[in-house]
Amino acid sequence: MVAREKLSKLSDLALRNRRVGLTKVLPPLGEVLRGSLMERYLTCGNPECKCARGERHGPVWYLSVTLDQSHRSGCTVPGDQAEQVRWWIENYHQVKENLEKISDINRERMRRQKDKAKKRKNVQK
Repeated sequence: MVAREKLSKLSDLALRNRRVGLTKVLPPLGEVLRGSLMERYLTCGNPECKCARGERHGPVWYLSVTLDQSHRSGCTVPGDQAEQVRWWIENYHQVKENLEKISDINRERMRRQKDKAKKRKNVQK
C-alpha cells in the first residue's frame, strides 16, 4: 500500500508539477504485467531419478495471476524470459503506485476547487 502524502500543504503549482513529474516517470505501459513470479523445484515421480533422492528439478519459473477471489491463472515461464517477466511485474507495481499518487493529487485539487466555489458563493450572498 502506498503511504499517503500530506498534499494539503502544497501549493497548486507544486501539485500540478508533481502530477506532471509522475506522468513522466511512468514505465512504458506496454511493458507491464500483473502477477507473481515464483521459483519452483519439482519432482518427476520417477523412482530412479535424482529428484527421488532429494535433488529436485529446477528452477522452474511460474507466473501466477489472481483473476478474482476464487480464480487464478498461471503458466510456466521459460528461464530465458524470467528476467523480462520480473521487470514487467516491477513496472506494473510502479505504474500502480504512481497512479495512486496522481489520483491523490487530483482529489486534493478537486477539494480545493470545491472550497473556492463555496467561498465565492458565500461572498456573493
